[in-house]
Amino acid sequence: MRAVVYSGYGVTPVLTQVAAPACPADGVVIAVGATGVCRSDWHAWRGHDPVPLPHIGGHEFAGMVTEAGPGVTRWRAGDRVTVPFACGCGRCEYCLAGNAQVCPRQTQPGFTGPGSFAELVAVHAADANLVALPPSVDFVTAACLGCRFATAFRAVTAHGRVRAGDWLAVHGCGGVGLSAVLIGVALEARVVAVDVSAAALKRARELGAEAVVHAGAGDPAAVIGEVTAGGAHVSIDALGSPAVAADSVRCLRRRGRHVQVGLLPEGSVPLPMDLVIARELEIYGSHGMAAGDYPAMMRLVADGTLRPGLLVGQVIGLEDAGQALAAMDGPSMDGPSIDGPSIDGPSALAGMTIVELPQATSTVPPDTVSESRAAGRPGPP
Repeated sequence: MRAVVYSGYGVTPVLTQVAAPACPADGVVIAVGATGVCRSDWHAWRGHDPVPLPHIGGHEFAGMVTEAGPGVTRWRAGDRVTVPFACGCGRCEYCLAGNAQVCPRQTQPGFTGPGSFAELVAVHAADANLVALPPSVDFVTAACLGCRFATAFRAVTAHGRVRAGDWLAVHGCGGVGLSAVLIGVALEARVVAVDVSAAALKRARELGAEAVVHAGAGDPAAVIGEVTAGGAHVSIDALGSPAVAADSVRCLRRRGRHVQVGLLPEGSVPLPMDLVIARELEIYGSHGMAAGDYPAMMRLVADGTLRPGLLVGQVIGLEDAGQALAAMDGPSMDGPSIDGPSIDGPSALAGMTIVELPQATSTVPPDTVSESRAAGRPGPP
């Protein structure tokens, strides 16, 4: 099969022929229909997140099942699916409780093993990790969901518990942050977007943010307090910076909720715990979303309430994926805007790059589908 491979950290990824993945006994092989190019893939390529070398990146994808292992009961060849970026083992106490996103034995295609910058990708524990795609959701749209969008959705809805009319502050308008803006607006929250990039703030306005705050022009927490007449009900650090995390906590009104999505450096991070106590604030960490929580989000995508396609920039072929990954060495909307390499560059308007592989719709031979059905495997739930 064709795949985009890099032989070392920072070495230009190349399109080459590699062996197709073996199907796990409890898993599936998926023909990739589309896959996103994410800043997390860039971090792995640069060696910030160690991966086995040589390596095939890519972790946000959707496609069609071509083969299912003997231990799989819920999926069959021909099913259109996507998966979370963090896949649970399906057997531990956390997975059994519906919290596969924190499974201590989780696998991550594109990090713990070969990823989706390829024609085929293997997924373990398929019954626990696959998500069925509604007919109205195409592969390109679904490829937007697995990392930034699902992460933002869970941060806003499960941890933030945002309701119509609530003030939602989003600090950092990169990929996750703009997803949170879009989701908050769709759920009828009043969104305040914070960044140092005028281009990123302009994009947040276009997506429906009611107010924007330039983080370099003063104290963002104070400005948010004024704009919201008392502070945000929910605030998200979508960047990952000690200073931004502290601003996110400080901008909350009493009984407000801070959600930490952006990755922070190792070690202690000072937060204003005096305010946490005095205002009875809630603090959450958020790491992706388990497959079992996808249906609520997918219904909103299918009925048009959520429109992740608005965050898509260019759609390219697999042969251009390596170049797109390497291009993230420069400014990118997908990366951090606050404290990033460019303050007002055009990158914030670029949108997410999606690699499309049209072969997915024609990969499954008809006899394979009929054999799978003859074996009595039910379709997706």
